[in-house]
Amino acid sequence: MNKYLLTGLFALLASPALAHLPPEQHGSFLAGVSHPLFGLDHIIAMVAVGIWAVQIGGKAVWAVPAGFVGAMALGYFGGIMGLPLPFVEPMILASAIIVGLLATFAVKPGLATGVGIAALFGLFHGHAHGSELGAAQALTFGLGFIAATAALHAIGVIAAQLMARVLPYGPRLLGAASALLGLSLIFG
Repeated sequence: MNKYLLTGLFALLASPALAHLPPEQHGSFLAGVSHPLFGLDHIIAMVAVGIWAVQIGGKAVWAVPAGFVGAMALGYFGGIMGLPLPFVEPMILASAIIVGLLATFAVKPGLATGVGIAALFGLFHGHAHGSELGAAQALTFGLGFIAATAALHAIGVIAAQLMARVLPYGPRLLGAASALLGLSLIFG
């Protein structure tokens, strides 16, 4: 078969690439799931929370991520309602760096302090999602990004637990990588 004919056939069969969801799906559960996955600062911070929670140990393994997610939900609704919250983007970036550093140095505060730190950063992450939402459907979108956040925390927990089995300082190395990636976003 002629290469030009074959090329033309493939061109006719190709469908357009869509990098974003169709406008009617911007408030969908899938849009909510995908939203935190497109911001490296969000991914770093959320995974780092899981890593740090493992280092604190005990109930913190689930309580620290839950504190983040709970406060994130509150911040989300505050953002939707238009409540002002200063320094949202700097605090999101700071969360990636600070939680990464907490994991790097294996800082083990009391449970309430660990949950409080995670919740503080979660509030800012949620506010960013809520204020960016616009006219999309808040509930389905919110449930989607809460599910994605919980999954990213779980990835951090699992990665830290696996690394600790192989290398005792593995979670610290993951924390250092998180902090360095967060710092690279400032200068990148």
